[in-house]
Amino acid sequence: MKKLFRNALTFLAATAIAATAAQAQATRTWVSGVGDDANPCSRTAPCKTFAGAISKTAAGGEISVLDPGGFGAVTITKAITINGDGTLAGILNAATNGIIINAGVNDKIVLRNISIHAPNNGLNGIRYLAGKNVLVDNVSISGFTLSGIEVSLTAAGNLEVKNSTISNGPTGIKMTSTAAFALATVTNTTITSTTTNAVDVGNNSRMTISNSAISNNQNGISATTASGVINVEGCQLAFNNATAINASVSGATIRISNNQIYNNTTGVAIGAGATVNSSGNNRVFANGASAAPNGGAITQQ
Repeated sequence: MKKLFRNALTFLAATAIAATAAQAQATRTWVSGVGDDANPCSRTAPCKTFAGAISKTAAGGEISVLDPGGFGAVTITKAITINGDGTLAGILNAATNGIIINAGVNDKIVLRNISIHAPNNGLNGIRYLAGKNVLVDNVSISGFTLSGIEVSLTAAGNLEVKNSTISNGPTGIKMTSTAAFALATVTNTTITSTTTNAVDVGNNSRMTISNSAISNNQNGISATTASGVINVEGCQLAFNNATAINASVSGATIRISNNQIYNNTTGVAIGAGATVNSSGNNRVFANGASAAPNGGAITQQ
């Protein structure tokens, strides 16, 4: 009888702990520049950092920003939205990555209205390792020493970048995947002042970039492996110090349509065995040199 009583007490205690833990995670949490991570991250008792808030936010929930502040680097392991709408939501990532995303295969992550700044010694602004979908919307990334956004996947995943700015680092967006294809869509985004490639699409990676400005980089848009494929539509590529469009290795493919390619040292470069397809409506002018597209024209069927 005593044993049964003890077992019942143990079960009730475990149930109470589980219920408490579940209640501790809210669908929406809050951070503030004057918050405290010991708080429950509620509207009236906000946390201080994104890292402090994420453990108290339920999967699929949202961390919202109450007022301007620096909220620290964070690692994301579940579906979540971080939203700095209406204020300055800053991450200062000295000697580390600003945001690491290492989530589940079905998890969707939204990063919106955030400023990620590495004071010339931070690593990547955003490092996307795993997760079904990552949306980067109205995010500013600058000062990194590796990549503004690094996509390094071992399974299928999708990156969407829109209304954002990436500047002042070696590579703007770098993509690679060791298994299924990594996919990316970049829209209405500026990538500038990078010292290697504004866009580097590598192994098992495909990107569509449209209505964006790629300027004042060393190289603009580069497909750097045989399985790298890039579609470029309606973009301004200007004042890049080396090459604006570069299919650099055998098997790489870049398709270009309705772009303005001006004042680059080289407008279009094509490595042996690589392909650049053109729709015939690009404006290529005032470059030091430029190769003619060598693939079949993009035509309507």
